[in-house]
Amino acid sequence: QVQLVESGGGLVQPGGSLTLSCAASGSILSFGAMGWYRQHPGKQRELVAVITSGGSTNYADPVKGRFTISRDNAKGTVYLQMNSLKPEDTAVYYCNADIWARFGSGYRGYWGQGTQVTVSS
Repeated sequence: QVQLVESGGGLVQPGGSLTLSCAASGSILSFGAMGWYRQHPGKQRELVAVITSGGSTNYADPVKGRFTISRDNAKGTVYLQMNSLKPEDTAVYYCNADIWARFGSGYRGYWGQGTQVTVSS
């Protein structure tokens, strides 16, 4: 059974930094695109950043220049380095990964359980 487990969330002051990690576990044959999403209270989940299997990246406009997504395929882990954090970055952050699991028939999207990021003084 494939699982994604996030870590690294917490409380940080405006202007501070946090690094989120998301590690995949289980019987996995291959990783496709991996990404981070966030959900503000009462709003829909939105894309923050995505990285393809080839390393190409794409960012939502509000985080461009402040956030950096990266991945370690050998470890099955995706990271989100967040700098210059603002109160409006406060949200629950979710990782998502396209994974080809052993005994699977192709890539399927998996979600982590979410980690809270709070930016406040």
